[in-house]
Parts: sequence; C-alpha cells; structure tokens
Amino acid sequence: MQTRKKYIFITFFASWLLLFYFGGDQIKRLAFLSRKKAAVLKNWPRWTDRSLLESFADPEELQSDGGHHKQSAKARRESRINIYKHSRCRMETCFDFSRCEKHGFKVFVYPVEREDPVSESYLKIITSIEESRYYTSNPEEACLFILNIDTLDRDHLSIQYVHNINDKIQGFPLWNDGRNHLIFNLYSGTWPNYTEDLGFDIGQAILAKASFYVENFRPGFDISIPLFSKEHPQKGGERGWLYQNSVPPKKKYMLAFKGKRYLTGIGSDTRNALHHIHNGKDIISLTTCKHGKDWEKHKDTRCDKDNSDYEKFDYQELLHNSTFCIIPRGRRLGSFRFLEALQAACIPVLLSNGWELPFSEVIDWSKSAIVGDERLLLQIPSTVRCIHSDKILAFQQQTQFLWEAYFSSVEKIVQTTLEIIKDRLFHRESRPKFVWNTLPGGLLALPEYSTHLGDFPFYHLQHGSSPSGKFTAFIRAVSPVVSLSQPILKLIQAVSRSQHCAQILVLWSCEKPPPPRGRWPQTAVPLTVIHGRRKVSDRFFPYSAIGTDAVLSLDEHTSLSTSEVDFAFVVWRSFPDRIVGFPMRSHFWDSSQSQWGYTSKWTNEFSMVLTAAAFYHRYYHSLFTNSLPAGLRSLIDQLSNCEDILMNFLVSAVTKLPPIKVTQKKQHQEAAPQQVGS
Repeated sequence: MQTRKKYIFITFFASWLLLFYFGGDQIKRLAFLSRKKAAVLKNWPRWTDRSLLESFADPEELQSDGGHHKQSAKARRESRINIYKHSRCRMETCFDFSRCEKHGFKVFVYPVEREDPVSESYLKIITSIEESRYYTSNPEEACLFILNIDTLDRDHLSIQYVHNINDKIQGFPLWNDGRNHLIFNLYSGTWPNYTEDLGFDIGQAILAKASFYVENFRPGFDISIPLFSKEHPQKGGERGWLYQNSVPPKKKYMLAFKGKRYLTGIGSDTRNALHHIHNGKDIISLTTCKHGKDWEKHKDTRCDKDNSDYEKFDYQELLHNSTFCIIPRGRRLGSFRFLEALQAACIPVLLSNGWELPFSEVIDWSKSAIVGDERLLLQIPSTVRCIHSDKILAFQQQTQFLWEAYFSSVEKIVQTTLEIIKDRLFHRESRPKFVWNTLPGGLLALPEYSTHLGDFPFYHLQHGSSPSGKFTAFIRAVSPVVSLSQPILKLIQAVSRSQHCAQILVLWSCEKPPPPRGRWPQTAVPLTVIHGRRKVSDRFFPYSAIGTDAVLSLDEHTSLSTSEVDFAFVVWRSFPDRIVGFPMRSHFWDSSQSQWGYTSKWTNEFSMVLTAAAFYHRYYHSLFTNSLPAGLRSLIDQLSNCEDILMNFLVSAVTKLPPIKVTQKKQHQEAAPQQVGS
C-alpha cells in the first residue's frame, strides 16, 4: 500500500515538472490574457504577410472591420424605425378589404395637375395603369389608389426630387394615412449611406420599391420591383436574345462584367475586388474609375490601367457572348444590368447581399439566377464552372421567359405588381407559384376563368391530361335567312352530324331579328341563337353558353363536310393550345408601301389560320375580352374586320407557337393580297 502511494506521488510530481518545462510560456500568456483581455481580443490578427495583401485590401482597413460609410446596427435600426413607422403592416392589418367587395379590384389614379412635376418613367407607370382592365375614374369604386405625385426618385440631390410631399398628401381626402394606397419608388436615400429614406411618411401604404433591403421588406405587403431606366419602353419591348439554335449553351466568355468602380463609399468593397477574378481569357471583369466629377481626386494606382482595359471591350458584345454576367451591387442594391442580363440570356450572378429580389413573392429565382455572396467573390469562377450544360440551357431559357413575361416593358412590370396585390385580396382565385414560373406566365393565366390548371389549354400536355372529347360549333351570321338552300343551313347540318359535336351556337349579328326555331334545320344536337351583339369583337366574347373546351369557329359562308370537321377536331385534341383550321394566310412586310400586308396565295409558308373555319380553346375568348388592350378591340370594331388576325396574334403571343393548317377537299377561293395599315 505504501509503495502504491509512493508511485502516485512521484507520477504527479513528474507531471507538474513536465508541464512547467514545456508549457510555462503558455501559462504566462494565459495569466497575461486574464489581466488584459481587451488589449488582446481583436477582430483581425496582425498580418505578417502585409505585402501580399496590399493589392486586395489595406490591412488597416481589415483591422477596423469596416469603412466609414457603414452604419452600426443601432444606427440602422433607428433609421429603419424613422422610415417604416408601420413596419408590422400586413394586408390583414393595414388594408381595407371591404373597399374591394362591391366593385372588385379597381384602381384609381389621382388626376395629374399641370403644375405637378412628373418624370417620364412615372408617366409610363400612370399610363399603364389607366390602360389596364382594372382602372376606374371613379374613386368611389376604387379598391387601390395611386398618387399623382412622382415618388420614383427620392434622392434629395436629384433634380427630380419632389419637395414637401408630406404636406401635399395630408391634404388629400382619400389618403387615410396611406391605407389602400400603392407607392412606387426606384431611388431612395443619398450620399454617403443611401438609406431607404423616402423623405416622407408613407403611412400604411404598400411600397413597390427597387433595391429593397430584406430587413426593411414587409413580406406579403410590400413588393420588390426591378430598377429600370427612363429608356425602358412603356409597352411591348424587345424580345430576348436567345434563339432556338443557341446550342451549345456555353458562349465565348464564361463570366463577364463591365461597369463602374467606386473608389470610396458604400458599394465600393465588391467592385474594388472584381479585378481579382479577371483572367483575360474566359473571365472578363473590367471596371473604370472614370465617372463622376471628382474621380481624379480619388484615383488610385490601378485607375489608369483599368480605364485603358475598359475601353477594349464593348458592353453589348460582352452581353451577347457571355454565359454568366456578374451583377454586383452599386450604390444601391439593384442595377440596370440585372434586366439587361435577363434580356441577353446571360445568367445573372448576383453579388448584392440583403437584396429582396424583384417579385420574389411569385418568381422562383433559383431557376434563372445564381445568388452569390459578396464576401465569397473568389469562389464564383469555380462555382459557375461546375454547372452542367443542360442546367445552363434551362437557366437561359428561363431568363427569356421571365424577361418577356414580366420585365420587357413598364406595362408588364406594373401589371405584375397589380396582379400580385389582386391575388392577395382574392386568395381563393390566386395563381399558384407554378403558373408564375411556367409558360405563358401569371399575366396570361386568368384566375377568373378557372383555378384548376387542367382547364387551361397550355397545361394539358404538361399534366398528361386531354381536353374534353366534344366541341361547340360557333357560327357568326350577318345575313338574314331567306332560303333553305343558304350555305349557313347546309353548314349547320354538316356540323351537327359530327360524332364530336355537343352543341351549335349561332351569333346573330344581322339587324333583322333571327327567324323562328321552325325555320332552322332539325339537328341531333342543341341549337341556340344568340342575338343583340353586333360588334365584330363580340365574336370572341366568353359566352357562358359555350360548355366545351373546344370551339369550332365558323363563318356563315364556310363549306365543310362532316369528315373534314372530324379530322380537324382529332388534330386539335393533340394541340389544344393552338389554332387548328383550314383557310390560311401569310403576312409580310411590303417595303414598297411601307406597311404590312397579307395574302391567301398557296405557298410553302403560312403565318395565320383564319377563324372562318378553325378550332381553338374557349379560354382564348376570355383572354381576347379581358386581357387584350381595349384600343385593339375598338380598332377592329371600327374596321368591322381583322378580328381573326388579332386572335392569331394573341394565341401566338401566348404560346410562342404557330397555328396548324389541315387539308380540305374544297378549296377556298384565293383573294388578292390585302394591305393592313401599320
């Protein structure tokens, strides 16, 4: 027992000697640390390889953990409280749903006074709303209100900054602390911090804003919109740059950027580091200091070389020939190049931490953009190189869909904003996220028509379903019935004998009343006469009497056999999203007349199938009436013609596909080429 105690004592003593001999210096440091914690705990160590870091960042800057332009958390919190006094606003708490119950979703725009300074961009927004199907000139009917005060540019150094907005809006009897109001904004704050201060109290209004910070964004209430330039078209817009033959998807340059480099201030960190990934081969990253009035006062040793290299590449050429485009933050989180990259099918690589992406409530950006981290810039090249060609092509195709569906014009940006708000208000009729992210997009899938995807023509094939096996014959009559040998009566008999015909509707557009039921031929299917509608556009009204997916549109002088009708219907069931019919036309540009024309000559090409004898889905009646601009419908009513051309353009715009022509035994008489004024 004594021997065991002796060995334990010797082992314990030897352990202390070894610890003191090999770890004495560390023990002294621990004691020193306990006495002077504050002196040792630093954000960054003292770098010994100072010379290797000079080209990337100043070690003193790293020691300070941020530049002078960065706000503390407390300062950001106080700034946010001052700007967003109603930061907890939600549709349920800050929106009066009762205003939308009687008249539905109607939008009122405050009348613009002559003395009100309104920018070109804000005028485009107002025009887009006034031309939409939701506009009302009666504020009593309105569910949503838009100010006549230009709130787009709230940088107080800008010449477009509108002063004293608080005083003006408080005088509006409809303001009601911003309740049921929508405010648009593109620029907020100013040098040096560029906060989200708008310079006035928005109250309980919904904010549709570009460069939205996630921490200030109120989910389900505010809407993040893209930053667009004053040159952005009010309607229409250019198409995307990706073509069907753009295979393989990888282009000359893997990754590209060309833009300003900020030498100081917010946004300078990321752009100052972009030159590190430039290799001059498949990665082109070019910046210039040459912007602003005082750039030479702040220029550094890199500026001259950067400015020289910057001029060697054309920006448009880089967009066309790059697979990925870097979209770094500028002074604010968003930039014009985001939309430019989408149009060019250059997959955006976003380096803008904290940015609530445009329309993120409905758009799945993971299918079309790479969301990077500003702090991990050097990992971006290896990240994009790992993406497979199949996924690159899918990303590129999705950029084109998003560009053309939601971003190619101010009108589409405004429409998307309104439709998102409408879906919130009428949740039972809202569109699922699948609809927003799949052709043809949320703006062309009207929830008023149906909330079931299988009821839309463009989702049948995607879901493995088929349209109904019956059709409704819809015949437009403009001549009185005076003889049993008239073509319309023979047409009714031929169509009614089809095994697929469910009913026949006759749109009676003649001034004289329709003949009594006894004068019409006996048919095995129900025959209904609709009268009282004489406008040409009434041909494509969404009549509730149409009870089938398929509509066979016919003119009264059309001549078809039962077998021809059956064959065309079978073809249509395989292509339910297209127009399938008999008489075709081709449109062309007549350079001698400087206008469009169309011809019925039989050639190897055609661009239209006339609705004088054609199948299409009944949903296009709803789109024609509710989605097309009212001015186009008024035009064809004035011309009393060309409604079939307009329907062809509508269906092709929705599907991005041409119509299908089927053969016919009896040839239509060729008409001379006609001219359509531009």
